[in-house]
Amino acid sequence: MSETIEIRAPSEQTEGTRSQLLRWLKRPGEGVREHEPLIEIETDKVTVEVAAPANGILREILKHEQEEIEPGELLGRLEPLSASTAATAGTRVAGHAGIAPETSAGGARAGAPGAAAARTAAAGAPSPAVRRLLAEHGLEAAVVAGSGEGGRITVEDVLRTAAAKGSGVAERPAPPAAQAVPAEQPLESHSVPHSAIRRRTAEHMVRSLLQTAPHVTTVFEADMAAVLRNRARLREEFERCGVPLTLSAYFVQAAVAAIRAVPQANSRWTESALEVYDTINIGIATAVEGSGLLVPVLRECGARDLLETARGLDDLVGRARAGKLTPADVRGGTFTISNHGVSGSLLAAPIIINQPQSAILGIGKLEKRAVVAEEGDEEKVVVRARCYVTLTLDHRVIDGHQANHFMQVFVRTLNDWPA
Repeated sequence: MSETIEIRAPSEQTEGTRSQLLRWLKRPGEGVREHEPLIEIETDKVTVEVAAPANGILREILKHEQEEIEPGELLGRLEPLSASTAATAGTRVAGHAGIAPETSAGGARAGAPGAAAARTAAAGAPSPAVRRLLAEHGLEAAVVAGSGEGGRITVEDVLRTAAAKGSGVAERPAPPAAQAVPAEQPLESHSVPHSAIRRRTAEHMVRSLLQTAPHVTTVFEADMAAVLRNRARLREEFERCGVPLTLSAYFVQAAVAAIRAVPQANSRWTESALEVYDTINIGIATAVEGSGLLVPVLRECGARDLLETARGLDDLVGRARAGKLTPADVRGGTFTISNHGVSGSLLAAPIIINQPQSAILGIGKLEKRAVVAEEGDEEKVVVRARCYVTLTLDHRVIDGHQANHFMQVFVRTLNDWPA
């Protein structure tokens, strides 16, 4: 065998990060072009593609699907080829995947319209991640303009095309109306295979709640009137800077103040000592359609003012929903905020701690409530915008009075926000 080129897992992960090889996109003996997706890897709730390092033939697979892998680990080997030879070898791969190779320099795939189909065929088969998105949005590969190497369609290309066409997830026919059946007959059902992200999330939740940390939750209520007044005053100024001012920015700032008052909330338990972090990196739980719950991390929150906090949140959440997060974006968190109220929840307890952290802050739905307010010697019923907030903590790390002090500082920071 001639000299081979090594295919390795991404090495930018921190030591100890668990990764899983989801699938090989080629089989041994098949051709691959440089920069063409070759492997899908799932790590820290992010699925990433490993591209081929050169034109060549896949000669050896050393790590197989569903196996755990380490950063920089050798996964397989390529036999290098010239670009023209690799392209020739790749045509049978495209045909195998259901995409016919080019018939001529200007030819097109059978059944697809003109030049768009020719580009699709020339770029090779879309990756499994792209094929899943195409199916979800009811799109044909031929209508998506590929921006990847050699016209390859990327995940971002599919999302951009779906948004431009106003396409949602492909509608499924409504199930037939339920009918009474004899008790002895089995109920009709269908199976939905677990994705790698869902399996990893489930393992993480069970391990956190049942095998690692004794969870305790404390509940407070925050008055948001002062924050809403400040937001109304600053919103246009922030928009001129290209930054949306969300309530999440205030919650992050208030959490920083509370962590400074109770540093144990920004820590992790070890058998020999409590490791208290000097840097405050706050994970923001973000629900992403089709991917589940992701927790991108806003770093150095203690060094950010309100504008920089809002700017960082806009960037992280935007990239999470566009599928553009990197493994580094979801690592290194020291504390987590779950703003579950955005989907209508008033209160959630306990919210599972994101291991190996020691606490997670929950924010409920903001709504107007009637409360009793003191004005001088009188008490009056007034209407205020308020929300429930919870702190779920690892009771090995934080005692009840410390948790309550954390929440007192958090709530007071919001209640007394400067006008």
